[in-house]
This record gives sequence, C-alpha cells and structure tokens, in this order.
Amino acid sequence: MAEIRPILWDNGVLKLLDQTRLPLEQITIEIRDYRAATNAIRDMQVRGAPAIGVTAAYAVAMAAREVQAVDQAEFMARLTAAGAQIEAARPTAVNLRWAVQRMLQVAESVPDLNHMADTLLAEAQRIQEEDEAINRRMGDLGKDLIPEGGSVLTHCNAGALATAAFGTAVGVIRASWEAGRRFEVFNTETRPFLQGARLTAWEFQQLGIPSTLIVDSAAGMLMRQGRIGCVITGADRIAANGDTANKIGTYSLAVLAKENGIPFYVAAPISTVDLSLASGDEIQIEERPSEEVTHFQGKPTAPVGVEALNPAFDVTPQRYIEAIVTENGVCRSPYLESLKLAASA
Repeated sequence: MAEIRPILWDNGVLKLLDQTRLPLEQITIEIRDYRAATNAIRDMQVRGAPAIGVTAAYAVAMAAREVQAVDQAEFMARLTAAGAQIEAARPTAVNLRWAVQRMLQVAESVPDLNHMADTLLAEAQRIQEEDEAINRRMGDLGKDLIPEGGSVLTHCNAGALATAAFGTAVGVIRASWEAGRRFEVFNTETRPFLQGARLTAWEFQQLGIPSTLIVDSAAGMLMRQGRIGCVITGADRIAANGDTANKIGTYSLAVLAKENGIPFYVAAPISTVDLSLASGDEIQIEERPSEEVTHFQGKPTAPVGVEALNPAFDVTPQRYIEAIVTENGVCRSPYLESLKLAASA
C-alpha cells in the first residue's frame, strides 16, 4: 500500500502537504520559521491531533534557531514565549500542548546553548518517528475490532494525514484490511470543512480500500437498516473518565450507535489522554470562523449576513464508548482505571 507522509523535515525546512488543497491538488508548503508553522496549524493546512503535535515540535525546534539570548535563563524565557504562541494556535487538541511542553523540558536539560538547536531538532524527529510506530501498534491492537464480512463507519479524518504516518482510526481499519479481513467501509463527508470527503476518501483510494462516502445526516438511516457494524473515530483530547473530544458530529454518531446497538470505538495515542481533566466538561472547545459554514473555498453557500455557529469539536461521554484503542492496549470501562493504567505503561 502507498505510504502517505504529510510531514517531512528536509535540510532545515519543514515540508507540509497542504490539506486545504486536497484532493484536487497535492501541494507541499515549505515552512522556515515557527510563526509560519503556527499559522499552518491554525489555518488547518496541517490538522489532526498527532500531526499537530509533530508540527508543533518542529516549530519549537525552529524557534530555538531564531532565539537570541546571552544565557540559558534568557533563552528559556524567550523559547517559552514562542511555545505559548504555538500552543494558542488550536486549543482543543492536547497533543499540541503535550509536544510543546516535551520540547521545553528537553531544552531545560541542555546546559550548552551551542547544542540547543541540534538537540531540539533531534527530539522533534524522535517525536515524529515515535508517532508512526505508535500508530502501527494501535492498528495491530485494534484490528480485531473490525468484523469480518461486516462494515465500519468512520468520521472526519483520522488517517495518515492526521498523523506522522499510518493513522489512528483509519490505521485500525487499514491494519484489519491488511490482515486479510474484508468488510464494507463508510465515511462521512464531515461538514463544514469536509475532511471526510476531501481527505479520508482520498486516503482510502490511495490505500486501495474500497469505501463509500455518505452525508453526515445519512448515518442514522444506515444504522437503522443494519448496514453499519461498528463506528471508529479518532480523538483530539480524552479526559481521565474516558469522555472524548473529537470533530463535531462525533457525539451524534455515538448516540445513534448506542440506540442501534452498534459498538462505538475510539483510537488515539496516550499523548491524547489528558489525565488532568476529570471529565469532558473541562475540555475547551475551539470555535472556528463562521465563514467555514457560510462559505466553501471562498464561495458563499448561505445568504449574505446570516449568522453561523461553528464549534470545531464536541464531547462524547464515556458511556457511549465501547473501547478506546491506545498503543498500550485496548481500554474499556471503567476508564478511570484502564486509561490511567495505559498511560503509566
């Protein structure tokens, strides 16, 4: 199968596959400083919690090249300020903060400023390599959840484009397919940014996995007809109790799945688990520009002057989630125990 790698460090330049241009154009943008990397995260040229984390790590490494300081204390103060700008790009995905804080912790441990930039670049590359290995491990652990001869529905994009490579939820589907199972695959269009239609459908084509695109509101009908065997999505933040923030519309799918007796699964790395939050009520939900709802690719799709609400994520309470696939195991209720155990493994 073709490998999709949306993030590449090449001779001092961060190269990102511009996901706002897919599927019609495969354009690579070249990022040369941390501010441009921050803008790419905010503008969703790179998206998906793990991919955002990897990009943020490189952004900190690039900031280290730019910071001028006379001693480590001044350097850390300026690098921390740059890190805060990077973290503010998108507030819901915990991987963004996780990656920035990991990079800052490494910087604290480097006594010689002459070696700082090289050390931080090596750490960013390590984060990228770890992410692919983690995704492949999740795929292996979760592949048996997809029923032979059945069907699976996924929402938004949780494939290689959302990660360093391979994917989370789509990675589980891919691993099951590569293991020889055959099943129907459905993916939602995922309004309003159409990550499912533009990105997930494109990924399935690249992987050679047949899939059927549906409008978001068709999921309930297909479930009632018995055409969906399970649902699997990614996540941008998971609270200690198992409540999960993911792309808007995920909660609706989980409720519909529960009503129809269909298992609902989540696949996400441990870096997405935020044990500092007791429940999903504490997760900050990103509000994106209303133009993403009233327009598409710059063209109006609604009357001029209409008001639109555009939350990027919603929270699915843990009672609707059958299992959470991590690289350290498949967690099940009670999540307070299983997620804590997986996070400490």
